[in-house]
Amino acid sequence: MSAALPPHLQVRVPGSTSNLGPGFDCLGLALSIYLTVECFPGEDEGIELGPCTGTAKSWPKGADNLLLQALRRGLQGMGASLPGLELRAHSEIPVAHGLGSSGAAIAAGLCLARVLAGEDPEQAPGQDVLQWALEMEGHPDNSTASLLGGCTLGVPLATGLRVMQHEVHPSIGIALAWPSTCLTTAASRSALPDALPHADASENPRRLALLLEGLREGDAQLLREGLLDRLHVPYRLPLIPGGEAALEAAREAGAYGATISGSGSALVSLGPKDRMEAVAEAMVAALDPGGAPAEGKVVEIVRGFPRVTVL
Repeated sequence: MSAALPPHLQVRVPGSTSNLGPGFDCLGLALSIYLTVECFPGEDEGIELGPCTGTAKSWPKGADNLLLQALRRGLQGMGASLPGLELRAHSEIPVAHGLGSSGAAIAAGLCLARVLAGEDPEQAPGQDVLQWALEMEGHPDNSTASLLGGCTLGVPLATGLRVMQHEVHPSIGIALAWPSTCLTTAASRSALPDALPHADASENPRRLALLLEGLREGDAQLLREGLLDRLHVPYRLPLIPGGEAALEAAREAGAYGATISGSGSALVSLGPKDRMEAVAEAMVAALDPGGAPAEGKVVEIVRGFPRVTVL
């Protein structure tokens, strides 16, 4: 099947935070920090990556580029022949900071592939698309949240990926902060121990139950207790200069709780919406800049899947 090619496509995909403490490698939350990709007819066969701006300027340009890989994977999986394409990208999402830059790139490529292959852009991504994203990313949190929006809980099963979408109370506000220092997933995973005490391993499912109910109810105490983690945060937090002080500063500024976003080095706080500007400022002030100043942002939860539009 030949892929159809409208003259000019655009997709805007949200970044994400993942884990949220005890939801290690399964829980994701789509956030209003965006990757925008435009797709044009190319002069030659194959896919060419054109101008990239914002944080996308640091992306690899060749075969290692996840946007290109995902577009090719989606077209191949849907049996569509590859047209000549040029892609241009602008991203607000910091790279290698635990805010889903890789997951957003994968999601954007797969969303474009769906439309190019003739699928209805008003239909949510199907199970096959979610599975391809999981295979590319290796864990079903960031890419799943970017593809579906909202709060997602992904569990790989023998029969395939099972995704549940979880309600988040509208009163909950979210603040982010990140230093200039990057922290790759590989480096962050290398800090994790090979084994944990049984007491720590058994505590995390309890905290996840509190967190999910706290998200649903907007309950401050449940969120405060539910964001606590023993599986990865204690081992990763020392890799973030000023990280522990920033989490404490967030709580003092009015957050219900705060933790590492994904594998870091960004931090995420949950709390009442009217306190989030102060929380973001407090986290930024506490982080060790390590060169360039730390940055912060108040964000919203992005609900609903990304729409590819024809321009």
